[in-house]
Amino acid sequence: MRLRMPDLSATIERRLLINYRVDPRVAQALLPAELRPQLVDGSAVAGICLIRLGDLRPAVVRPRIGWRAENAAHRIAVEWDTPGGRATGVYIPERHSASWLAVAAGERVFPGIHRHARFVSEESGDRMHVGMRSREVTVDVEVAVPAPVPTTGDERAAVDPSAGGPASGAWRSSLFPSLDDASEFFRAGSTGWSPARDGGLQGLTLSTSAWRIEGVTPLTARSSFFDALPAGSATLDSVLLMRGVPVTWSAPERNLTPGLAASPSPVPGSLHLDTLQASSLTGPE
Repeated sequence: MRLRMPDLSATIERRLLINYRVDPRVAQALLPAELRPQLVDGSAVAGICLIRLGDLRPAVVRPRIGWRAENAAHRIAVEWDTPGGRATGVYIPERHSASWLAVAAGERVFPGIHRHARFVSEESGDRMHVGMRSREVTVDVEVAVPAPVPTTGDERAAVDPSAGGPASGAWRSSLFPSLDDASEFFRAGSTGWSPARDGGLQGLTLSTSAWRIEGVTPLTARSSFFDALPAGSATLDSVLLMRGVPVTWSAPERNLTPGLAASPSPVPGSLHLDTLQASSLTGPE
């Protein structure tokens, strides 16, 4: 079902994207039939988005009159077919929020089912620690953070993350050749699909004219969601950070149609996690 909601505006105060390289067969088993994993270097890309929003409000309402809360989403990068060609985005099987308002508004104003969770956030000049605990999932992430990227041109050039300067620190990824490649991958996948209780998918598209992303160094990264997957099927790849980014969310113009992604998938589509648990997961046969 399509959300009946106005466009929403907010500021991303802090968004950590914790990224995993995942066996494509395992990722496919977690997806609805309409979607297939988006592969990078032969692997599916999944992860956790730990986001603190400020000034969340209808887009027609002026800033500083809005809602603020911590939220978390476990995500899998996906693709699907449309009449205009292949589209990309993310599938979000688990959404959590510190706000009971978000929980109550799930499937009405916000896409998909939202579950309540408790968050702990500690942020200093060179460290960020975010923990989340709910009945279903626990997450604990700590990263080393570069100095904020300046806003003036000369100063920004001196610490440009894509140039490998101080802001990029020791950022490493086996999925993406550079921070620019990672940034473009996540920017292109701006539509998220969440399951609803009626079995359908509800979508939300993020847009911004001020996309900025930084590479940070993971010190600790644990998620019971990924720990529960078959052994060896999910490996931590990298962590990215967004902060101080104004954004707008809107409902996608077109819904996904069941069976639309029925074209050949790059991975087997009928495997179950219990079957995968018994396999070696050394690669597609």
